[in-house]
Amino acid sequence: MPTVDTKELISISDAGKAGISALVKAAEKGEKRVLMRNSKPVAAVIGIEELERTEELEERLLDVSLALTRLLTADERRHSLDDVLDRFGFSRDELKED
Repeated sequence: MPTVDTKELISISDAGKAGISALVKAAEKGEKRVLMRNSKPVAAVIGIEELERTEELEERLLDVSLALTRLLTADERRHSLDDVLDRFGFSRDELKED
């Protein structure tokens, strides 16, 4: 679970009172808000730049994971990306969906 600063927490009812515009403006400024229901985090409002950065990091992590898997399993025989994906129960199409 990600680390959350308590000042980022807001109940759904308080978020509704503040209005979506206020949440969006804060997100555009780089602020994050974690929406809480019954004292449990259920959603987050973040700016598009943060979302894009997170998605880029996720892609890079997948690339590094695949490269390390290939390196660690290397022997005389080379393994194709499709072989590695198949071994872990994935396909190229599934990777593109995420």
